[in-house]
Amino acid sequence: MDADERKIYYYLKNLRGQFVWGRDIGRGAGSRSEFRRRPDWALLALGRMVERGILETGPADHYRIKPRPKMAGEKYMSPQIASILKASGKDFAELTPKDDDTYYESL
Repeated sequence: MDADERKIYYYLKNLRGQFVWGRDIGRGAGSRSEFRRRPDWALLALGRMVERGILETGPADHYRIKPRPKMAGEKYMSPQIASILKASGKDFAELTPKDDDTYYESL
């Protein structure tokens, strides 16, 4: 991801799956001066992100981060719970929020 795409990704990541209008993404993800100079700066990056499968579109130019496909047995858990389960000797798939970031970076 380039710098603009990364700004958009982290902005939408905080909104937890809500659809957001493209112009609001440009206003919220960038700086005020950047938005005043080029109000449509985010539209090109949004288009690239949709093509690569990072974002999905909704009705009327709304965007959100495409949900990551879940593998069988994957669960998010706190580090404390993960250490307890590892100590028990059971096999499990542990996910952290950083795993999501690396997944979307690879697209």
